[in-house]
Amino acid sequence: MIMESPLPKTQSNNDLQEFLSGFNSDSEVVKILNKIGVRPSKGLGQNFLIDTSVSESIVDALNIDDNDTIVEIGPGLGALTRYLIGKVKKLVLVEYDRRIYEYLRDVLSGVDGVEVFHQDAVNFDVRPFYAEDAVKVIGNLPYSCGTEIIRNFLTFPSPVDSAVFMLQKEVVNRFCAVPRTKSYGLLTVITCAYWNVERLQDLTFQPFTPKPAVDSAVLRFSPCDSDKYPPFNQRVLKRIVKCGFHERRKQLKKRLPLGDTDWSELCKAMDLQETARAEELSINEWINMARFIDDNPLKDNPQMGNELFDVVDEDDRVVEQMERSHVHSEGLLHRAVHVFVFNKVGDLYLQKRSVLKDSSPGLWDSSASGHLDVSEEYHCAAIRELSEELGISLEVNLICSIKPSENTGWEFVRLYRCEHNGPFNLPYSEIAGGGFFPIAMIGEWVRERPEDFASGFIKCLNSYVD
Repeated sequence: MIMESPLPKTQSNNDLQEFLSGFNSDSEVVKILNKIGVRPSKGLGQNFLIDTSVSESIVDALNIDDNDTIVEIGPGLGALTRYLIGKVKKLVLVEYDRRIYEYLRDVLSGVDGVEVFHQDAVNFDVRPFYAEDAVKVIGNLPYSCGTEIIRNFLTFPSPVDSAVFMLQKEVVNRFCAVPRTKSYGLLTVITCAYWNVERLQDLTFQPFTPKPAVDSAVLRFSPCDSDKYPPFNQRVLKRIVKCGFHERRKQLKKRLPLGDTDWSELCKAMDLQETARAEELSINEWINMARFIDDNPLKDNPQMGNELFDVVDEDDRVVEQMERSHVHSEGLLHRAVHVFVFNKVGDLYLQKRSVLKDSSPGLWDSSASGHLDVSEEYHCAAIRELSEELGISLEVNLICSIKPSENTGWEFVRLYRCEHNGPFNLPYSEIAGGGFFPIAMIGEWVRERPEDFASGFIKCLNSYVD
């Protein structure tokens, strides 16, 4: 359970000023730790940064703006925090140690724009940050769980725009590795398929107290441009990379879950040696292999402009058939379905549309949606769209009917619902990714950032909650 501080306005200005002025010696840190009753824990990775020049350089690397929401993971005694307060729209501090959390809560009480949470960053719910304009993450991460924290905050799709982290040097080497090196592996491929990773600086044990036994380095993560790699299925990529690197020196043909894929044919198509090993493949080659192995029948079938639709009149009666491109360009009335898929706790699955889509590319949308084929019934179309877009076969129940408008793209829409907990088999030509969200959270997100959503989904959501 997340615990947010009430930030009572009871702390003196002296305490805050002392916090903001910082510390630059071991003795000053020990004095504060003794005051709040904390003994540094190796298990929690509590090595406190005392070099102000390093702190400033890490914050500078994040390129903060006064409209940013900043999440700082493991703020500790505030080595980075003091350079963020008052410079951004919102500062969210996530601290695992209860006594340090209480210290931060009390010292920062009444400071505008600061929220303090007592929670493990590995399990911190990042979904509410989708409603923010720009989200950046920073932290001196504990060595024991740094990769798990990064996985929680940066796994695609993510609300994070950029991140700067200090990590154990050995882990940094894995994020920055290149093929045919010992450090190159699963972490490298899965992370760099979505993020550009820059190594900013290496650090010895000197800037910390207590002194860590290993060296550190600072990384910056920024999202890859949408055209850096071709679209792919994240689950397929992770599955084959995990299998490939499980025994990295073995030939891939002996390790990969190929299904019906012929290894010789794959190697010929990708210009690979049949004796190729996991550590020899570039990230782009891993992605192309995932695309090749993916067995989704619609993986390479984005919408076609010459697809035929039923054109209807104001009473939803079919009057003729026309090509998709013409129906859309002329704003003619036609038919569509949307399906809301809920999990067992009532969260709604949203899909993030592929950038290849001809309408609302890259935006968030209903769990599944699509046009009716010629002469197709609404109910049958809903079941078909679930199969095509999510890879599931389920019965659906009608929620409501929605009249055509500019917001629906001049579609008569019928909205259905069903229940499924996932996972889903997504065709990468249509869907980049997705996730489950509470309805209330989606409502807040839509109110704050309607530009993130396909207009037809917003109409469906409003009809569902009314």
